[in-house]
Amino acid sequence: MKNVLVLISDPARPALTAAVLEAATEMLHTAGARVGTPDWLAPGIACDLPFDGPAGPVKLAGVDAVALPAAGRRKKLLVADMESTMIHNEMLDELADFLGLREKIAGITARAMNGEIDFAGALSERVDLLKGLSVGKLDEAATRMRYMPGGATLVATMKKHGAYCALVSGGFTYFTAMVRRSLGFDFDAANVLKHDGKALLGTVEPPILGKEAKLAALQRLAGERGVAAADAVTVGDGANDLPMLQAAGLGVAYHAKPTVAAQVRARIDHGDLTALLYLQGYRRTDFEERKDP
Repeated sequence: MKNVLVLISDPARPALTAAVLEAATEMLHTAGARVGTPDWLAPGIACDLPFDGPAGPVKLAGVDAVALPAAGRRKKLLVADMESTMIHNEMLDELADFLGLREKIAGITARAMNGEIDFAGALSERVDLLKGLSVGKLDEAATRMRYMPGGATLVATMKKHGAYCALVSGGFTYFTAMVRRSLGFDFDAANVLKHDGKALLGTVEPPILGKEAKLAALQRLAGERGVAAADAVTVGDGANDLPMLQAAGLGVAYHAKPTVAAQVRARIDHGDLTALLYLQGYRRTDFEERKDP
């Protein structure tokens, strides 16, 4: 069959049952599709439903449902956002906490990630508020990083199967370098915080890495690897991720802001980062299991 509906639940709270599969099958039938035999990728966690024909909206409690072409699912390039994607934190907000400005800066962050205000302008405004913060606080902020579940296994599995994995962030190289090493990414790119060796200067080195730079990074990395953007999977949560999510063969809005999720075909609201592997047709037995940092 030409298409597949991938059903995925949170591995920490498996929610896929025979009843859920039956409900998904009925929704596909109602939309006019012909449905094949379910193929379990991980019992209780992920399952493929092959189908031909149209797929209407499939909405199931506690379960992500993503319709994809059956051909070309496995990708050769991963380009991932970092903050609120590979880690829970927004590191600029963590730095702001040291100055008693978390609430103010977090509000600007949220508006920028939801696409309400310009990313570059919002970044400059927030970084300016950090002027004078001790460089030593960068290390202290790093101790607060909390990694998203499944990230280490995602990167290790894709690399095991020959993919190149890149971390491209609108955040800061100080933190992306740490996450790259911890999770095993091949490459990282982000903004560079300027400082005098003692304190932050309240600026970043131009040009600011925003949505255009993320898209350009995807295109450049694909070209360097000799693959098309269709051979890439991208993942992110914010408005500055949208161009790269929409340009990739598989763009995944991961626990994303509503305005972002609404514009991306693959939306993961319940699963962890291993959902990106199931979307590519990997079985749990194919995984290169790694413990998250």
